[in-house]
Amino acid sequence: MSVQEEIKRLTAPDILARKGGEPIVVLTSYHAHTARLVDKYCDVILVGDSLGMVMHGLETTVPVTLEMMILQGHAVMRGSKHALVVIDMPFGSYEASKEQAFLSASRVMKETGCGAIKVEGGRRLAETVAFLTERGVPVMGHIGLTPQSINTIGSFRAQGREEKDWARIEDDAKAVADAGAFSIVVEAVAEPLARKISEQVAVPTIGIGASVACDGQVLVLEDMLGLSPRVPKFVKRYGNIGPGIEAAVADYAKDVRSRAFPGPENVYPMKKK
Repeated sequence: MSVQEEIKRLTAPDILARKGGEPIVVLTSYHAHTARLVDKYCDVILVGDSLGMVMHGLETTVPVTLEMMILQGHAVMRGSKHALVVIDMPFGSYEASKEQAFLSASRVMKETGCGAIKVEGGRRLAETVAFLTERGVPVMGHIGLTPQSINTIGSFRAQGREEKDWARIEDDAKAVADAGAFSIVVEAVAEPLARKISEQVAVPTIGIGASVACDGQVLVLEDMLGLSPRVPKFVKRYGNIGPGIEAAVADYAKDVRSRAFPGPENVYPMKKK
């Protein structure tokens, strides 16, 4: 059997070929066990820098480091077999120059074995996207609301709610697509704009709070499961396991305090001589 036949994971070209076809299913994951659960249903697993907020309790994604992304990327790769794993490039790891971006991206791919990386930004990053893709790094773009820019945009507010602002976001999408990105995350933009972008670019658009007009959808796993304390308005909760976890922990604490928890004498009874 050839090496090519042994490869089972989806690749960036596989996702690119889905433009205008069957919707692309994307979820975030940061752990081996959740990656194992979502892998059979997802086309792409995104190791998002949102881990800073949902795992570490940070207020924004800005403090997330490259080392944090690599560590969790390792875990997701170990837990998954089928989905394309895309790892976010954190703030400060790619903006200084296209050479910095390549060094950071190549490290992420070599150390984790992931299939692609994601960067936030439009026209200003087009040269960097081209530089990376020309050197063998598949790139997923990210436009619209870009959380790493929170300190300049001021809040996690939707983008393109007024038609006068559309041209800038459209230009960002076109620039990233033309530079070689295999797909683009479109975050928190109005449905008419998301539809227009999806029609204009030749690569799949992955919406998050950008309506069904996109070629696929992504959500933060903890948001859709009801684990995050703060959830965006556009998120549909497919589960509410937070209260279930709290109830289970409360029952456990009650058992321990009442000495109802099984001890070694119950689990491993003494053998009769």
